[in-house]
Parts: sequence; C-alpha cells; structure tokens
Amino acid sequence: MRKLLFIFCLSLLFTSCNDGDIITVNFDFDDTFTHCGELVFYKTKNDPAESLSLKVNGYTFDEIIQTSINTTNPLLVTLVNPTIPVITINSTNTFNYRTYSSLPSSPFCNDIPPADLNITRDSAATSGSAFITTTLTEDDNDGIPAADEDENLDGDNNPATNPTDTDGDGLPNYLDADDDGDNVLTKNEDSNTDGDNNPFTNPRNTDGDSLPDYLDADDDGDGVLTRDEENISVDQNPTNDVTTVGAGPDFLNPLVSTTVPATAYRVNTINQVFVIEIEFQNVQFPNITQQILDFGTLTETRTRSVTPTF
Repeated sequence: MRKLLFIFCLSLLFTSCNDGDIITVNFDFDDTFTHCGELVFYKTKNDPAESLSLKVNGYTFDEIIQTSINTTNPLLVTLVNPTIPVITINSTNTFNYRTYSSLPSSPFCNDIPPADLNITRDSAATSGSAFITTTLTEDDNDGIPAADEDENLDGDNNPATNPTDTDGDGLPNYLDADDDGDNVLTKNEDSNTDGDNNPFTNPRNTDGDSLPDYLDADDDGDGVLTRDEENISVDQNPTNDVTTVGAGPDFLNPLVSTTVPATAYRVNTINQVFVIEIEFQNVQFPNITQQILDFGTLTETRTRSVTPTF
C-alpha cells in the first residue's frame, strides 16, 4: 500500500493554526489506479470508503497511449505522447478527494449515478499540477526474455537499440514471433524437455549444426528452407505438412526435401504493455497542502499485428 500523507491545519471555524494543533490525515491507497470515460483517473479503497480522482479535459485515454508508425521502420511504433503537457488543476481539470458512507459499486463515469452512491465529503483541489507520463514495452511472447534475444553488440543491454534481427525481415528478434523467418513460431521450435517453455534454454537442434531450430532457417538440414517445405497445404505453417505418417512434419524430416517456395511470412502478434504514471505537485485542497503526491501507476495491455514484407 502507498501511504499518501497530508499534514494540514483546520480552518479557524474548528481550531486555530496558531494554536499549534496539527492534524495528520493518512490516506492509505494501493499503488495502482484505473480509468474510465473521457477521461477520469481514479483509485478507491473500502475501509474507510474513500476515493481520489483526476478528471482530465482535452485528452482521451487512447490519446494518452497513442502510437505512430516509426519513420524509419514501418514495422515498429513510437509513443506519440510519452509526456503530455502539465495538467493545471482547476475547475476544468479537477482533482477530488471523496469519502462515502460505503464504497459504491461504480463511483465514476456514470450517466446515471448508482443507487448506492452516498458521498459524505467531497474536497476539490483548488490548485496544483499533474504530470502524466507513459512508457511502452513490447514483446513477442515467444518464451524467450527480450534480453536473451539480443546479441548486445552495442553493449548497452537494451534489445531495442541496435537490435538483433536474425531473419532480416525488419522485426527485431525480441518482437518477432518467428525469429528465423521459417514460418514456424519460435515458441514451437523447442521440445521443452526442461519444462521452462523457453527455447533459449536447452534448445532443440534437429540437424545438429551450430544453430538451434528457432534460429535455423533449415531445421532438418536437408537443403530446403523450412518455410519451403509446405508440401500439403501452403498456409505459412510448415508444422501441418506431413508426407510420411509417423515421421513428423516435413521440415523436421531430412528424407523429404521437396521444395514448395513460400510466398509470404506469417502474421506476427506483438504484446504491448503501457504503464501510465501520475505525479501531483503543490496540490492545495481546502486546509490540505501536499508538495509531492505519487498517484501510482496504471497498466494497460494491448496487442498489435504486423506482417513483414516477404
């Protein structure tokens, strides 16, 4: 739990700041928040029933996580708004602390307020700034950690800079579900005898050469590229082409070397994880001042699909 600590003086109606009485209010919320509508970021807790919410004017959630095609490689994307302009807290961009008799089932973004909504206190910040930043991490979910899919020739331990691209299709290995471009998914080019679902560890090497199957364009070493061994159905999937029953697929059978030239790569699905962070500075509620308030993080997972040019 993140403890958001506010120290403030009550107004003269209740006590005098000059009396030296300081009341400490401890807001104990989770480190994460969520979103709804166009656009509210919020977090809630049950005991006691409370919420913190930021309403942002002029942005949609999709704009916060919007990406654009990379100008140098159309298979890659770049965040459009990794940092949006500072949000000034005011009557338009509102930041509220609320308490409830009991936490309602859906306290925000409702056309009709829920029947169980009973707000006992609603304090709106009168000033302050909100800083919203977004990071994007992409991965091919092939079972191999991104760090192990890069030769790290630049020495920076970052697979996204000077990335390794074994098959030269434009997708770096850490984003490529088929690292060697043979139309067999990397995650399916491992016998997984060690049970870790990671082709990088104890990899299968059918032809016994220097390359594991997931980096070998000719898995069985018969002189025919794996992607060209679709003798039964040409569907960018050599795993379902079996000429000799009981001998396995043709791309793993060196006794079958018929060539059926491939005409396309298979579609790649890339997993995207967006992490949004919000920090407030110099927030002023009635009788409450906070110089720094870490609102936490929101994680949004999506996918995108790309097909390299053959």
